[in-house]
Amino acid sequence: MAIFLVVACGFGASQVSTGDYSVTPGGAEPVAPLITIDGKQGTNNSGHILLTDVYLTPLSWLTYLPAWFNSDAEIVSGDALVTPGVSVNDLDIQGYLQMAQSKTNAQAAAFQRLGYPVTSTNDGALVEAVGTSTPASGRISVADIVVGVNGQATTTACAVIAVTRNLLPGTTASFLIKKASISDNGTITNGSPVAVNVTVGKPPTATQPSPCPGVSGAAKGFLGIALQDDIHYVLPFSVNISTPNIGGPSAGLAMTLGIIDQLSNGTLIHHRTIGATGTMSPSGAVGDVGGVPQKAVAVSNAGATMFLVPGTEKKAAQSTAASSLQIVAVDTLNQALKILMAGGGTITMANGSIER
Repeated sequence: MAIFLVVACGFGASQVSTGDYSVTPGGAEPVAPLITIDGKQGTNNSGHILLTDVYLTPLSWLTYLPAWFNSDAEIVSGDALVTPGVSVNDLDIQGYLQMAQSKTNAQAAAFQRLGYPVTSTNDGALVEAVGTSTPASGRISVADIVVGVNGQATTTACAVIAVTRNLLPGTTASFLIKKASISDNGTITNGSPVAVNVTVGKPPTATQPSPCPGVSGAAKGFLGIALQDDIHYVLPFSVNISTPNIGGPSAGLAMTLGIIDQLSNGTLIHHRTIGATGTMSPSGAVGDVGGVPQKAVAVSNAGATMFLVPGTEKKAAQSTAASSLQIVAVDTLNQALKILMAGGGTITMANGSIER
């Protein structure tokens, strides 16, 4: 879910955490002013695509009861908000990493859908989770990028797995890592490669088989990190999307539609106000997100007439949406565009042709 993290302060009972969080309606703001393409900022002259988020607030024993009685709030365990086995202390950085990936996917999906040339390269293995009390804990962090292990270059997650899978407990894995740093507003940057040594641990009793081609058999050692390919897309224009202090992957659909609208000279929405939530893959698939009931409240309050949501979450949105808000389920970018074009919107393809 796209989230603002709110820090609760106080004394006595207000300082004792329950380990739970309240999810409440956040804002719903036009995405166009957040997007700059080749130095040109988007405008809202022909309608609005709304990016919506939720407020995520840690609960103390003092604030738990009011949240329980708040009909717009949902109470969730902190452990449910992070990858299993990962500390809730990584909640912020995981959310900001998900937002960064969401922006990357939105750009790739938008340009490809309009027929622009898009190429990609694998630049390393991106760390998406680090287990609590594992060999890598305190040495490797979420959003770090692994570019080498034991003297071998690693441009993909599978390359790292291939090198490390047969390392024995007690031996040293010498990583070359672009360490991540995070700004006050949630922007992630990676520095130049540095050497990081990790002592390999004993594998847990239950281990998963490798998903990588050519890598088979049980792992002999254990590091405690989850990886994915760090993919760099080469786009025809430079794109910047400003989302300070917002984490999570759920703004993907809204950002993709916003980029397409801007590249189409603002003709996609056709003088309407549309909310959208859902993850976005580079191929245009829309995925499930959290906090949909709360987002429907935010979109309703913003005066939208339509809310695009992932296919399985239509009922969740309808449970809290205003009667004036039409909830429309979509599973792909093409479905979303078809719905918007049926309402009078158009898109401009890379070759200049108009699709309607």
